[in-house]
Amino acid sequence: MDERAALALLEGELEPVGDDAAVVDGLVVTTDMLHERTDFPAGTTRYTAGWRSVAASLSDVAAMGADATAAVAAYAAPEFVEEELLAFVRGATDVCELVDAEYVGGDLDGHDEFTVATTAIGHTDDPVPRSGARPGDRVCVTGTLGRSGAALRYFDRAADGDQAALERANALFQFEPRVAAGSALAPHASAMMDSSDGLARSLHQLGEASGCGFAVDADPIPIDDAVRAVTDTDDEALEVGTTFGEDFELVVTIPDAELEAAREATDVPLSVIGSVVDAEEGITLDGTRLEDRGYTHGEGT
Repeated sequence: MDERAALALLEGELEPVGDDAAVVDGLVVTTDMLHERTDFPAGTTRYTAGWRSVAASLSDVAAMGADATAAVAAYAAPEFVEEELLAFVRGATDVCELVDAEYVGGDLDGHDEFTVATTAIGHTDDPVPRSGARPGDRVCVTGTLGRSGAALRYFDRAADGDQAALERANALFQFEPRVAAGSALAPHASAMMDSSDGLARSLHQLGEASGCGFAVDADPIPIDDAVRAVTDTDDEALEVGTTFGEDFELVVTIPDAELEAAREATDVPLSVIGSVVDAEEGITLDGTRLEDRGYTHGEGT
């Protein structure tokens, strides 16, 4: 089984499942695992790895509309190098501080491949699930899409010794978890998740959870400038921005009457890219069926 088939299997055994994080008596809990082979391209610094690993779990907290409290990480590697280990912890600490959370430690283990398992916790009394979208709602995304796809191309350039490309790649990999935006949008949102698997796949996941479809337009999709810098055409940039994944922006549905208030509630740019429609209409981009394509953990895009 691939990851998605395994998740579908577990949905039949565990209840409730399917959202970005679990919520137990207001406590939001989520966990992630990243591996050097599939998640950290050659040239990824340990500082970036610490930041990105913890940020991925903090993003799940954000997707529930929760405030982040703390994070931990289990760090496994073939050997422990002082400079690398300290850099990892500093990256993890810095991203936690960025969202008013604490990095509170974790575990160390020997392993034949650099691997990180992270857990983040938060709190909310009113979580936003993936299952609340209704026809007529507007579908929106925060920030810009495609940063990780652009970063991968910069990592490829860095393999030829381009130091500037390496620095750019690491900077793009250090994304900001949208914790503040998720908390601000929560009172206005009907459904929400992060875009870790890419916009196209996120829409399919939201549609399945909510029993709805989406009619999305290409023009308002906010493609990051870094993507346009490493692609040759608008179509290529759109492809990277919608299917690569690992962007960790929020994909959120908002009733039309709440849209203005939602925009005023957050300092992060909020782009309206389409509308929720009946399930029978499917999921379309500019009127054409949008394929369920995106990031698969353990395989990449």
